[in-house]
Amino acid sequence: MKNIVFKTKRNTLLLAGVLALGGLYSCGDSFLDVEPEGSTVSENFFVTSDQAIQSVSAIYGNLKDFNVFVFPWLAVTTISSDNAEKGSVPGDAGFLDTFDDFTLTSTEGQLNGFWTGQYQGINLANQSITNIPAISMDENLKARLIAEAKFLRAFHYFNLVRTFGGVPLRTSVPVGKEQETPEQLNPARASREEVYAQIIADLTEAVQVLPPSYDAANVGRATKGAALALLAKVQMYQSNWNEVMSLTQQVIGLGYSLTPKYADIFKLSGENNQESIFEVQAQTIPGNCDASNSQWSEVQGVRNQFGWGFVEPTQDLVDAFEKGDERMEVTILFRGEKTPEGDVITTTAPNPRYNQKAYVPSFVTQECGYGKDQNIRVIRYAEVLLMHAEAANELGNTQEALDALNQVRERAGLTPATTTSQEELRMIIWHERRVELALENGDRFFDLVRQGRAAEVLQAQGKHFVAGKNEVFPIPQRQIDLSGGVLTQNPGY
Repeated sequence: MKNIVFKTKRNTLLLAGVLALGGLYSCGDSFLDVEPEGSTVSENFFVTSDQAIQSVSAIYGNLKDFNVFVFPWLAVTTISSDNAEKGSVPGDAGFLDTFDDFTLTSTEGQLNGFWTGQYQGINLANQSITNIPAISMDENLKARLIAEAKFLRAFHYFNLVRTFGGVPLRTSVPVGKEQETPEQLNPARASREEVYAQIIADLTEAVQVLPPSYDAANVGRATKGAALALLAKVQMYQSNWNEVMSLTQQVIGLGYSLTPKYADIFKLSGENNQESIFEVQAQTIPGNCDASNSQWSEVQGVRNQFGWGFVEPTQDLVDAFEKGDERMEVTILFRGEKTPEGDVITTTAPNPRYNQKAYVPSFVTQECGYGKDQNIRVIRYAEVLLMHAEAANELGNTQEALDALNQVRERAGLTPATTTSQEELRMIIWHERRVELALENGDRFFDLVRQGRAAEVLQAQGKHFVAGKNEVFPIPQRQIDLSGGVLTQNPGY
């Protein structure tokens, strides 16, 4: 049984379940007290307010699943980009090399893991969205929980549509003894436009309900700012610049601010601070290592010292930082260096560079493994400023674009950018987005695609990227087989 945990700084909720597209899951009040895997939803579930809360907490917990934010995620979003190579040692997880050089095929297991992990989250969200409305409970809490589920469903569909293009849309599950049609059980791929329309609808509805903040016991749940910021990014990926401008202005008006020192963002003490808009919450739960299951840091930690050693930052990324850019030392952990927290990185580490944003000092508990306390930063205020700058520039508002951009640059210790050229400013903003968010939120590959530069940039790095094919990844053959051929493959694969 898969144990799922949603962690805030003050409370922990546990839920266990069977996770599959279109499937049902079982759950109980304790992760140790669950029905056998494969059983249907208990008639006693989705009855109380507490069960409604637990069901949504399970969606958050799924964000820490290995398929959602570890190997499959890092392979698709980061190792495929010009920011990182596989890392570790030759022969270890050699299948990741196929993402690095774009020789992967539809049978690659990490692709199926990526697909499965995202649809696990979607299925859990659909369970909550479908069943919570019938529960007799506080109506404001009910609306908020449904809005949180819609935010998380949108997040997963956004990951899927950027990776594969159009994918099957599932927005509900059967209730009671309802029977689904064959088409509902085995849906064909929706179009890219249809998937984006669903994402926008979910986030637009979530914005109307979600609060701007929570009390300490609920830190980490989706807020109004998180829904607005994600919606702005969704619109940016479709070049809807007026919408991006409006949405980022709304986020800016909510009171977020840049953390004064960039280095402080990625410390444990910097979690959920004034710059944070949405983070995946992670924590060591004493005596419960099954619940302390985040491996995002562990797989990227220095091999033979902290972790597995995957995701090696490229020299090209190192060279992308301007002289004096404070972000370089915070982003790249070099072999042989001494960290501000006192750890000396071994001189015999297999790789010359590692992701410092995944680093957790050795004095932090490792009861359940390395880095279990490191939150994953998904959306920060700096990204909102950069989205605002990009939208302003595309709309011809040069000074407004520079004002937003230079807040980010000056925090990094750099001089303000000055230009009157829209094209030059566009390239500066794209560059700034790369170095500000490097190795952090997985956008680099997708950014290159939306900017129309993927072939140019990645081919220059020696990758076998084929224009007109590799902008999306192949639909996993396992999913095509399970669908009986209803799912169709992307061109060129």
